[in-house]
Amino acid sequence: MHLELPICRTNVGGVTQDETIMPTFILWLLLLVFCWPLALLALVLYPFVWLLLLPFRLVGLAVEGVFAFLAAIIFLPARVLRGRP
Repeated sequence: MHLELPICRTNVGGVTQDETIMPTFILWLLLLVFCWPLALLALVLYPFVWLLLLPFRLVGLAVEGVFAFLAAIIFLPARVLRGRP
């Protein structure tokens, strides 16, 4: 019996999230081994940096939504003329 755990696979810039987690974790472990004060500082500051960048993510999401809406409006005549698949 094969049991597969659900993984969040969000696609950001053509790369899925689970493809970037392991290299990031390995780099953080290397930083922890070679320069542990900097690694602990990065671990403590990460939530604050995430909160600081949150408005930029929200603006990016809104801009992406506007572009998707404009693309839908532009391609609407072609979709109407094509008919049902």
